[in-house]
Parts: sequence; C-alpha cells; structure tokens
Amino acid sequence: MSGKKKPGSDLAALNKKKLKSVDEILEKVKRLGQRVRAEPEVQKTLAELNLPHACREVVDKSADAVLDEIETSILLVAASVLRGEGFTYTLPNRAKGNQLYVPELDRIVLKDSQSHRTFANISTCRKAVITTRILQLVHELCTKRIHVTKRDLFYTDVKLFEDQGNSDGILDDLACMLGCTRSSLHVVASEKGVVVGRLTFREDGDLIDCRRMGVGGKAIPPNIDKVDSIESDAMFILLVEKDAAFMRLAEDRFYNTYPCIIITAKGQPDVATRLFLRKLKQTLRIPVLALVDSDPYGLKILSVYMKGSMNMSYDSSNLTTPDIKWLGVRPSDLDRFSIPEQCRLPMTDEDIKTGKKLLEEDFVRANPDWVKELEIMVTTKVKAEIQALSSFGFQYLSQQYLPLKLQGGDWI
Repeated sequence: MSGKKKPGSDLAALNKKKLKSVDEILEKVKRLGQRVRAEPEVQKTLAELNLPHACREVVDKSADAVLDEIETSILLVAASVLRGEGFTYTLPNRAKGNQLYVPELDRIVLKDSQSHRTFANISTCRKAVITTRILQLVHELCTKRIHVTKRDLFYTDVKLFEDQGNSDGILDDLACMLGCTRSSLHVVASEKGVVVGRLTFREDGDLIDCRRMGVGGKAIPPNIDKVDSIESDAMFILLVEKDAAFMRLAEDRFYNTYPCIIITAKGQPDVATRLFLRKLKQTLRIPVLALVDSDPYGLKILSVYMKGSMNMSYDSSNLTTPDIKWLGVRPSDLDRFSIPEQCRLPMTDEDIKTGKKLLEEDFVRANPDWVKELEIMVTTKVKAEIQALSSFGFQYLSQQYLPLKLQGGDWI
C-alpha cells in the first residue's frame, strides 16, 4: 500500500478544524430566520403597482365557479356562431413575448393580450377541437368532484391529443382563459417531489410525520388543498435539486443535527412541489436555502421556484416562493472548496449559450451576486454537479460542505 493521501483529505481535515459547535454554525441561519419573520406578511399585488401594461392573474376557484366559467365560455362560442362570426375561442396569449418580469414583485407575470382560436381556420382548427374536448372533460370532473392526473386526461382521447404535450398545453390555456389555477380544474400532476425532515402535517385527515419516512421521504401530495395542520420546529427549508443529494442527506439524518425540512422535485420543479414549498414558507415563515448544480440549468431550476416559469406565468402569484437563498453549489465554490479538476466538467456550446441568455434576463440582472456567479461560469466554461463533492468522501456534503456554508452565512 502506498502512503498516498486521498484526494481532498488535507482540505477535509482543514475544514473539519474550522467547524464550530452546532449552535454557532446555526447562528447566522437563526438571524436570517428572524429577518424573514419580521417581513410583512401581505405582499404587494399587481393592482397596486399601476403598471403600463394590463396583466392577467388567476385565483383558486371552487368546482361550481369553474363550471359556471366553462358554461359561460361555451355560451359565448354559441353566440358567436349564431351571429355568423363562426366557432371561435378568445384566449389569453401565453407566448414568451407576452411575459413581463415585475421587479417590485420579483416574479414573471403574463400581460393581458389575447389570441383567437378559430375552428374555420386551418392553422387553429385542431387546437379548437382539442380545447372543446378538454373543456368537456374538465366539466365532467368538476361535476363529479373527482381529480385525475394529466396522464389520465391524455388517455381519454389519445387519437385526438396524439401527444401529452398537446393536452397539457391546452390545459394551461384553459386555466388562464377561465381565470383559475390549474388545480381548480381538478387535474393534477403525478407525484414527483418528496419531503423529509422536521415536519408534520395532515393529508386528507391522516397525520404525516416526515421524520419517519425513511431515506425515500414522503411523496408531496398532488392535491395541496388536502394538506393542513402544518407544524415544524425547523430553522430552515433546504431545497435540493437532485434526488441523489436528497437521499444522501436523508440517510445521514442531516435534519436531526441541523433542524430543517428537506425537499426535492428531482430536477425540474413540478406544480405540486412549487405549491407545497410556497405553503410551507407562508405557514412556517422560515428561510429557504437552495442546493443546485453549478450549471446554467441549476440556476434555471432555482429561478422557476423563485420567479416563476414562462409556461405558467399566469399563475406566478400562487406558484412562486420569492427570496430563496442560493446556498450552493456556486461557481465560486469550485476553487474555494478545491473541487478536483476531474470533477469539473467542460460546458457545452449549448450550456454557454444558456448561461449567456440567463445573463440577459431581467430577474438575473436585478441581482448583482447572481450576475457575478454566472459570469464566472461562462468565463471559465466549467460546470460541476453536487455529486462532485463526493470526491472528498460520500458524507462530505452533509458533514462538511453544508455546515461550513451555514456557519459562514454563505448564501446569496
């Protein structure tokens, strides 16, 4: 056996000496929590801002209210036919050019311009048919007071929809047209996100203790309306991009030493996870710290949680959790934590293009620290995954990296 040291062993030993007691490590997190709780609970609304553009937002509606909206929409179409103007739907335009970032709200909203979907037009005929079919299906769901997944909806008429992307997209169009959230349509996404840690809540009357859910965690319910009685003694929420990092932290029982709730959507965030995170933040009023890959897509995922997505900008007021702190892995961490060269990956042309596009986004330019980190990334043309930290040992993430970041208040 050679006397060679494990890569990063010197750094790990140095970091270990730097770590203080758990109470001292959590001191800056505690102060951040005090600032979060001191913030006013009522945030500004679009109506209060007097923006130069009219904007469209949706609200939760009861099944009866959605039924009324659907029937009114069909009556308007019938009236249009009787007037000799043809079978036409008037829907909000959800194209990218109709999106607007509002700095005062720190999220993306949808401007209130409209488009027409006409049955007699060859370019919109098929979409008009699909729109009618989905309205019919949603009407049935709301009448029967039952919920189905987006996949279930797709399989009701595969020949017409052809691809689930078609039915999913028009479902968002209809939510926007009817002025309600997508969950109000009684169509939910399949379970994707999971949660573990110091959290209890009731789901449809059943008590759930997230400390007793094992390494896999508790699946985040697709119907967030059935979640209530949320209680926790956590000091912060740790939002994790990757399932692998989530499992490492869950298995190491990171939340026992550092009181927290750990959530992941296993990549691109789904609606249920975004709704659940927002509900936790509003109920518990504790900070949210994010752990994502050091690449443009990690930051895009973080921005969806914080600012909203282009696809669902009409519902950003219900889906976004502003003021999430970017804990890591940040481009500046690669040198500061001496991530080995073999664990740093060269960015592809597509990665660099995505990074440069992000630098042009209003919500990125609004945060100088984000700009600085992104500039490091596109200049060095290097990216790294959370798993790169495993080069120092499988438990380095939970025992060294995160405690050091928390201790230093090293988030932006």
